[in-house]
Order: sequence, then C-alpha cells, then structure tokens
Amino acid sequence: MGTRQPVEWLVVVNVALRIAQPEDAEVMLGIIGAAFRARQRIDPPPEALSETIDTLRRKLKPPRFGVIASVDGRDVGCLVVSFRPDGAAMLHRVSVVPGSRRLGVAAYMVRSTALLLADQGVSRLQLMARAELDVVQRWWTSHGFSIDHEVFNGVIMSVDLPRPIQVPTAHAMQLLGVRLAGVLQAGDLVLLNGELGAGKTTLTQGIGAGLDVDGQVISPTFVLSRIHKPIDEDKVPLVHVDAYRISSVAELDDLDLEASMPGAITVIEWGAGLAEELAPSRLEIEIRRSDSPEDDTRTVYLLGIGPRWAGIDIEQKMADVWR
Repeated sequence: MGTRQPVEWLVVVNVALRIAQPEDAEVMLGIIGAAFRARQRIDPPPEALSETIDTLRRKLKPPRFGVIASVDGRDVGCLVVSFRPDGAAMLHRVSVVPGSRRLGVAAYMVRSTALLLADQGVSRLQLMARAELDVVQRWWTSHGFSIDHEVFNGVIMSVDLPRPIQVPTAHAMQLLGVRLAGVLQAGDLVLLNGELGAGKTTLTQGIGAGLDVDGQVISPTFVLSRIHKPIDEDKVPLVHVDAYRISSVAELDDLDLEASMPGAITVIEWGAGLAEELAPSRLEIEIRRSDSPEDDTRTVYLLGIGPRWAGIDIEQKMADVWR
C-alpha cells in the first residue's frame, strides 16, 4: 500500500449546474453566507459576507454571470464570473454549503465553468485568495492554479485554460491518443473524464497503440485495473484504470497504484475527485460529446497540472493530428 493517507469522501455524480438568473440572487446569498461563515475567521472579514441581494443581482448582469450547483434538487453551491479588461476571467464567491463539502461539488463546478469559458475563447482564469488561508490556496493549487502576484490582503491565483480540440471521429480520437503517447513518459498520471460513451476508452486505445503494448486495450470496468506490457521491453507499460465503480479514495488506494506508477503511464478513467493526490503532476483530459446525436464530433480539453507540465503547450503538440 502507498503512504498516502486515505481521505474518506465520495465523488458526486449527480451534480446539476445552471446559469444563475437575477432572481437567483437570494438563493446565492444564502449559499455564500453559509459557506463563508463556516470558514476560518479572518480580519478584516471577507467581502463576501457584505453581499446583499441587490449587489448580487448587479453581479449577475451580462457580461458577468453566475453558476449554481445542485445535488438531488437542492442548491448547494455557487460562484460568480467577471471579466477583466485584458480578457481574463475572474472567479468570485466560490461557495459550497458546509453540509455538502467534500463531495466534489466545488471542483466540478469550477472545472465545468472553466471549460465553458474556454469554449468562449477565454485563455486565463483568475481569483483572489486571502493570504491567511493556506488551506484554500493549497486547494486551488491542487486544481492547477498558481500564485500570479500579491494584492492587498491576499494573492491573485491564475490558471491557463485549455484550448478546445475538435475530434471528428473515433479513428481521430485514437490518433490523438497515439500522438499523446509520444508526449507521455514513465511516471505520468492521466485523468480521463467525460460522460459514458464520450470516448475515454477509445483515446486510451490510441495511447496503448502509441506505446505498442501487447494485447487489446478494453475498458477495465469490472476488474478496475489492467496492466498492458509493451512488446518492446525498453518501452513503458500502460496501467489502465476504470474508477467508475470506485466511490472513495480509500478504495482507489486498495489498487496500490503508487507501486506501479513510477515505471508506467497510468491512465484513470473517471478519475476526477479521486486520483488527484496520487502524483504532484497530472494531465487532466475532459471529453465532451456533441449536443446532436447524429454528430460524432467530440471536444477534447487538455490541462497539464504541476511541474511536469509547466511550459509545455500540450494542445499545440496535439493540433491537427488527424490531418
């Protein structure tokens, strides 16, 4: 077993998001108040506790907007997005009510908002974190943000947003995986996310082909994990994990992935919210289907997090791979 301390929390799979309307200001005020009052007390108090229904309504006027997260029909989280003159977007009032923390709501809400902004051509996302709240800063760092510069009472943290890659066919998705295999190296952790049928296993098959592994790469849903050895012993093996049926970090620890990771490329489907602590760096890949059932096009987002991916333009390396 690895040395990482297991954290008992479930990943929410039934979070629903919606764009907030001005009439949602009262609901958002309740969520923000409950979230910020439950945090560590700081001086001066956070500006979020001075919000009113009227101030929130003004923050929801275009081009600014808000997002509300609900679980089982109950509104439990929210955030507000504004835009800077330089084109960057800013997150404000990222909040989850105390009873719904450690469910992955905040991570899902922030990730989905980031991808929405990426679709709109926004290239950078920022937020302000209070200097006293080390735990909060560490949380944002674990999700790809880094300190950009200091401001009064805190720091501005930023992350570069992924550029959407349009993948027209399943064959193209496999080719994308082949190209990706050429960038990956031993010790790399890849988290694949997307709804059922989005193309996660298809992409992994391409990675396997690029690594020249022996045997067919199929979804390991019922065995949870498979190791695919390369035909050439000098190449890197592929560890393929399906975390769809894994409900906690402790269950993921039982697979003992930390023992195999240093000498392999580890790809975890449905890994968001579970596998981030396995390595200081990771490549997060989100695959989204077209709204039209007759359109096979997938949109792929690649986000490298941690020192391993610093300075690497991963989208550029993948661009026009099927042409």
